[in-house]
Amino acid sequence: MIIGSVSENRDLEKRISITPDIIKKYISLGFKVLIEQNYGEHLGFSNEDYKKEGCEIEEKKIVLEKSDIILQLNLPEESSLSLIKEKKLLIGVFNPYQNNEKLMSLSKKNINIFSLELLPRITRAQSMDILSSQANLAGYKAVIDSFAIFQKAVPMMMTAAGTIPAARVLVVGAGVAGLQAIATAKRMGAIVFATDVRIASKEQVESLGGKFLTVEGSENLETKGGYAKEASDEFKKKQEELLAETLKKINIVICTALIPGKKAPLIIKDKMIDNMQTGSVIYDLAAVQGGNTAYTKLNEVIEKNGVKILGESNILNKLPISASSLYAKNLHNFVLNLYDKKSNKININLEDEIIKNTMVK
Repeated sequence: MIIGSVSENRDLEKRISITPDIIKKYISLGFKVLIEQNYGEHLGFSNEDYKKEGCEIEEKKIVLEKSDIILQLNLPEESSLSLIKEKKLLIGVFNPYQNNEKLMSLSKKNINIFSLELLPRITRAQSMDILSSQANLAGYKAVIDSFAIFQKAVPMMMTAAGTIPAARVLVVGAGVAGLQAIATAKRMGAIVFATDVRIASKEQVESLGGKFLTVEGSENLETKGGYAKEASDEFKKKQEELLAETLKKINIVICTALIPGKKAPLIIKDKMIDNMQTGSVIYDLAAVQGGNTAYTKLNEVIEKNGVKILGESNILNKLPISASSLYAKNLHNFVLNLYDKKSNKININLEDEIIKNTMVK
């Protein structure tokens, strides 16, 4: 069997699905690996680097036509999709909510599609969890970029000329990205606060040295899968009051609050931003899904009353090598789960929760 991958649209996506270090793992299972010419060149991986590991290089058309399993990040363009033959497997992050029509069309052609953002939150799926691996990097990078824009020192500094106070950081949403943001900000000397509708996250926040902010009498707004669910109007009102007071003393805000399959919740409203300190920075990681602030605009830096608000469509394009390394390992682990060692074949077992949840039908 052949595993293949072609280049993404590099103007939008710099990550790749197959890194040189993962190739021998596929070959050891009996797979042949095929990639497009100059596939990883933009990340410093030459064609020769891939060939040394046993990979073969071909034109895009040949890769798509010959491969039994095609590994991508995003859904390929129409011209590429038309080259994929029936009974093939297409694995990536395909956003079924937005691309439903295209995916259904492929499914009707008897192409098996697996979208890995649909993985269940179970222990066995952790090594395949692309959302967690990528969110970790996003949380880290959001803090680094925010500190670069913030025009003051982050840690407390005591000098003969006087003391510079530590920056105060608020992380909104204590999921994977939020927890990494807390850890990164603490390592750099900031005083860190965090808020989340899931009370279960309190212990995690405090274990990283953050102070957990919650409204009195709050409920644990968490789904069975471990994600946040929408809060009641009463909770939202109490949360707004707490945030409004807290934000007056905060220098940097990292927003990470998302609800799967829905628009990001509006948490930081215009009046809250109006009352923040001049020179403060907000990095909105929820920008792609509408943003957590009233002023977030995708891929723009907006300034309101001296507060800078950032929101990028793909922050991981700034860490493409690290992100690709983790993503390639996630994909390999998913393929391993599909692979039947006894028969040396791919087995689409719909009784397996991982396969059932990720398969787009």
